[in-house]
Amino acid sequence: MTMVEADVRLIAEKAKEMRRQIIRMIGAAQSGHPGGSLSAADIVATLYFHEMRVDPAQPHWPERDRFVLCKGHAAPVLYAALAEKGFFPKEELLTLRRINSRLQGHPDMKKLPGVEMSTGSLGQGLSVSVGMALAARLDQVAWRVYALLGDGEIQEGQVWEAAMAAAHYKLDNLCAILDYNGLQIDGPCCEVMNSEPVAEKWRAFGWHVLEIDGHDITAIIGALAQARQTKGQPTIIIARTIKGKGVSFMEKQVGWHGTAPKPEQVEAALAELA
Repeated sequence: MTMVEADVRLIAEKAKEMRRQIIRMIGAAQSGHPGGSLSAADIVATLYFHEMRVDPAQPHWPERDRFVLCKGHAAPVLYAALAEKGFFPKEELLTLRRINSRLQGHPDMKKLPGVEMSTGSLGQGLSVSVGMALAARLDQVAWRVYALLGDGEIQEGQVWEAAMAAAHYKLDNLCAILDYNGLQIDGPCCEVMNSEPVAEKWRAFGWHVLEIDGHDITAIIGALAQARQTKGQPTIIIARTIKGKGVSFMEKQVGWHGTAPKPEQVEAALAELA
C-alpha cells in the first residue's frame, strides 16, 4: 500500500466514523441537520486528517490553518471532526443542542476549542474568510484559510461581494469549497433560486475553479493540492455531493435537511454505517 492509498483509507475511515457520530448526536438531540452534515463529511475529514495544519493541544496556535463552516447549520460535521481530532472528548458530542452545552445548533467560537468563527447566518462566512486571508497576507504569515459553503447559501448576495473582494486582493491563501448537493430546506436549489452556471460565475468573478466528485477522497486531496499551488487568485472547489450521503433512506431526500432521525432510524442508519 502506498502512502497516498494509506492516507485515503485513513480519511475514509474517519469520514465514516464522523457520519456515525453525526447520526448519534442528532438522534440524541432529536434536533439538527443531518442531510448537509453527511454530504460534507468526506470533505471535512480530508481537511482535518490530511490537509490542514492544526494542533488540538494548541487550539490558538498562531501558525494554524483556519476553517470556516459558512453553512453553520451543518455544525454536527464540524463537531464530529473536532472530537475525532482530539479538540474535546467524543462523549461531549451527545450534548448537542442541550442547554448549557458547548455544542449548540450553530458553532460558537467563544465556547468550543477549534471553532474559528461563529456562523449560522448564511452568506457571512466567506466574508469573514476573506478578512482572515487578507490579515495573513498583511502579516506575511503562511497559514491558509478554508471555507465550506452550501449551495443554497450562494443565493446570498454577500457571498458574491466577498468573492469579488477575494479576487481583487488576489487571495491565493484562500480556498472555498462548495458542498453542491443540489438541495436546500425548501427543495431543489435549481427550483428555489437557480445559481447555474455556477462554475462559470466563479470564473467570471476571478476565481480559479475546480470541479470534483465531493465523495472521491483522492479527488479532494488532488484539488486541495492544486489550490495550494495556485498563485495570484483564490480557488473554489465545486464538490458535487449527495445530501444524506451514507444513509440510504436519507440520500437525495430534501426532507432530511433539518429532520432528526427517530431511535429506530438511528439504529438503521448506524447499521448501514457499520
